Amino acid sequence: MGTAPSQGQESLSGTMRILVTGSRGQLGTELSEQLGRASEHELLGVDLPEVDLTDRAQVLELIAGFRPEAIIHTAAFTAVDACETDVETAFRVNCGATRFVADGARRVGAHVVYVSTDYVFDGTKPDPYVEWDTPSPRSVYGRTKLGGEQEIDPGWTIARTSWVCGRHGSNMVKTVLRLAEDDKVLRFVDDQRGHPTFVSDLAPMLAHLAIERVPGVFHTTNHGAVSWFEFAQEVLAAAGLDPTRVLPVSTAELDPPRPAPRPANSVLDNLAWRFHGFDPSRDFREPLRELVTTLRPT
Repeated sequence: MGTAPSQGQESLSGTMRILVTGSRGQLGTELSEQLGRASEHELLGVDLPEVDLTDRAQVLELIAGFRPEAIIHTAAFTAVDACETDVETAFRVNCGATRFVADGARRVGAHVVYVSTDYVFDGTKPDPYVEWDTPSPRSVYGRTKLGGEQEIDPGWTIARTSWVCGRHGSNMVKTVLRLAEDDKVLRFVDDQRGHPTFVSDLAPMLAHLAIERVPGVFHTTNHGAVSWFEFAQEVLAAAGLDPTRVLPVSTAELDPPRPAPRPANSVLDNLAWRFHGFDPSRDFREPLRELVTTLRPT
């Protein structure tokens, strides 16, 4: 059985032309940096405004010109609450653009890794979700990401992840650290649970699936199930701050309430990853400490 590269290490092998969509996002930036350090790869990262993936002609021209052997499709409309009101844009970006990327990939024989989300599930299962559970999204975001999954050929890869954080872009770690600059009490919900996932670890997992052309659905997260309340406490602890400043609230108590429904249970079991014999991902607390050290150097 093959093994995946250890998270955060430059152990990518083989010579490939790899296209990364959404290359300016927090995941796309990390992927581009890690793949760029593997000098044997020919990498092309694309994002707005230079390339509009919702324009079919642009996408087909791009893929026909570069002729990638693998495409890691991270580009998405991920503003969960905005999706509830801007429904057509959510479908255009998450479904339509994915259809165009898939069309182009078929024409050149590229393997696609499509990055999906825990939001494809309704969150009512009492146990962690495995790759063979039936999706049942409750939000527009979840419905459109599931629509993107439906554009992926059986021989390609769907990589679902959750609660993504990293050095680039906005995420919960940065939010908690920013809020902690004041002496106020912080409140986070304690009735939504998931696996925080760090792009430093997620990027090599996706690269491995792309380079090895591994087909199927995979859950690609870090380990350690927590609520958002517990995660916020872990962020403060990693920063050497007092975690008791964080107090729990229920989703129903949020004021104002969030437009998009959140899955109460977002815990994804990386069962297929284990079945393939790949190296297990780390407990999220390890990359969390690394990220906090980067964001708050001593």
